[in-house]
Amino acid sequence: MAAVREGLGRSKKLVDLFYDVVSPYSWLALEVLCRYQSIWNIELRLRPTFLGGIMKETGNQPPAMVPKKGEYMNKDLPRLAKFYQLPLQAPKNFFETVIKKGSLPAMRFVTAVDIAQPQFVESVSRELWMRIWCRDEDIFQAESILAAAEQAGIPLDQAKKLLEMSASTEVKNRLKTTTDEALKYGAFGLPSYVAHVNGEPQLFFGSDRLELLASILGEKWLGPVPTSAKL
Repeated sequence: MAAVREGLGRSKKLVDLFYDVVSPYSWLALEVLCRYQSIWNIELRLRPTFLGGIMKETGNQPPAMVPKKGEYMNKDLPRLAKFYQLPLQAPKNFFETVIKKGSLPAMRFVTAVDIAQPQFVESVSRELWMRIWCRDEDIFQAESILAAAEQAGIPLDQAKKLLEMSASTEVKNRLKTTTDEALKYGAFGLPSYVAHVNGEPQLFFGSDRLELLASILGEKWLGPVPTSAKL
């Protein structure tokens, strides 16, 4: 508990995590940052973002669309799953699931949850990741999104209202605003997270920059599963 005690008396540093459930690397980043919430002296703010908008505005493209990157990703995901201790595996039809269908309905739903019932944002996001990046299930259809919401603990009647809300102008504008904010910080892909240190925002990209984030925050890096390390 030494790391926790060291944080007492210091104001918490804000860390914004911009993510999309279509991105497996976003899942890795979210889980690790959530694991560190009780260890580092941080306030973690989850920021549902639309990766498609980031890609379009920056001219970027998914790594799997570059043949050699795709080959590497297929080999790397099992290693990452073991290292981060997550049940991560690629869907069988990557192009259909990730590229063609995408995540816009899902991220609008997560945004609606963030507006109306923010206490469920983390659990809903996790269940959507579990569907696409663990069980090879759909996250595009309404019934799929409702199933994820139910698994996250949202009563069905409330989930249906949130799904209806996800088509509203308020939600669409909120998701676009968050995506634009990530772009203004310099994001070109997800996950992107911003550490607000000494009044200055610092952008990091990718789930492999968390150790560097710890250094900037003045915190100790104890690996991706800090509970397995001696504090």
